Amino acid sequence: MDDRDDKIKSSVYSGRVKLHIFEPSKRKIWTIVGKEKEHWLDPDIGFCSCSGYYFSKMSDNKKECYHLESIRLAEKEKKTELIKFSDDEFGDFLKGLISDL
Repeated sequence: MDDRDDKIKSSVYSGRVKLHIFEPSKRKIWTIVGKEKEHWLDPDIGFCSCSGYYFSKMSDNKKECYHLESIRLAEKEKKTELIKFSDDEFGDFLKGLISDL
């Protein structure tokens, strides 16, 4: 097993993969809590806010960041932490998330 696999499993099995659902709209925001900050992800379009995402997209490697793979494993293993919010909290949640970027 390599360092990348260790990071993926650590993210999943330590409960750092989170799905935030806003109700009643059912809007979803995925996050993964990192060592220094929280990363926002959209697995449907293959996006992550981490620097590894940008560097991998600009390189010849084109390998996605381990955060996106962590979401897939968390869903498969049913290890996603589900957090529900009211739609009224959506704006403040986004402001907080963007300020961490």
